[in-house]
Amino acid sequence: MPAPRRLAVVVSTFNQAVTDSLLEGAQAAIAERGAVCEEGDICSVPGAFELPVVAQRLAESSRFDGIVCLGAVIRGETPHFEYVCQQAAAGIQRVALDSGIPVGFGVVTTDTVEQALARAGGSVGNKGYETVVSVLETIAVLERIGGA
Repeated sequence: MPAPRRLAVVVSTFNQAVTDSLLEGAQAAIAERGAVCEEGDICSVPGAFELPVVAQRLAESSRFDGIVCLGAVIRGETPHFEYVCQQAAAGIQRVALDSGIPVGFGVVTTDTVEQALARAGGSVGNKGYETVVSVLETIAVLERIGGA
């Protein structure tokens, strides 16, 4: 039986009502799936834009089998939404590709707070939970093909 997978979580505190629920979902999936994420392995950052740099440092530590990034970006009246979403996604993908370890994109990008809450444990599920599952499944695939 393989050792439990060790995960780190990076979570944005912006839109905290949403991200707290995403984190709860992630922690539930970690526990249910038998992974390990100690309290010190959860890092808070101000916003989604800061997720990649902390994820990169965690990946460089070689202590984790996967990293889960959680955040919520809600559209406003300016184009700021697009810049933040695009750069957060690109940065998180770059960390995964550069490090070779799975880095999950658990950032909800919605038009309204209600839509975000629906995706953070509401009627549409919990993207935090789903992101942990995706990271763990990707770890398993990489191990199967010899990439981890």
